[in-house]
Amino acid sequence: MIKTTAILNDEYSSYANPGAKISRLVRDGVLIPIINGLYETDRGTPGHCFAGLIYGPSYLSFEYALSLYDLIPEAVYTYTSATCLKKKKKRYDTPFGTFTYRDVPVSAFSYGNILHEENGMLFFVASPEKAICDILYSRPPCANKKELRQLLFEDLRIDEGAFKNTDHAAMTELAQLYKNTNHRILVSLIKEIGRREQHDRTDAECT
Repeated sequence: MIKTTAILNDEYSSYANPGAKISRLVRDGVLIPIINGLYETDRGTPGHCFAGLIYGPSYLSFEYALSLYDLIPEAVYTYTSATCLKKKKKRYDTPFGTFTYRDVPVSAFSYGNILHEENGMLFFVASPEKAICDILYSRPPCANKKELRQLLFEDLRIDEGAFKNTDHAAMTELAQLYKNTNHRILVSLIKEIGRREQHDRTDAECT
């Protein structure tokens, strides 16, 4: 169970020195410090449950979300999250894992995120389409669709088949919120993929 210093001070208010009691519980392993002022009592709680509590407002996205949805082949052991208006990256190394945070545009921040509940805790995770848009925002601008394809399918190692199975209408709508070169090219790439799929369907119907 998650505990804050304020909650613990209230729980141990009958002690002459609540702070000393809290320190003893930490020393005995009863309380596990996450960051200053935040503790957990269950060492088995999954790290992703804490992402929005450690620094926020935030939601899990970027590489962690891409791995979660099997869009990339690698397992990702850092909990990567999106913030807005923070203007600098953050990193926290905790007993529950490493957590990193970086900004996305405020115009896109609130859209395309899915609320999850686990262990009695609530946290947001970007949809597959939002995670792709977020990670493109974190990369230098591409010059054209060829470069964007290379970024998506070679550099980031996003599975091309899995990409084609995402919701292209939702991704197009989200991409327009970033007002960014990579996202303008992404919209063009999605249209091209749609035209090719339509052409392939037409050819199949004619044979």
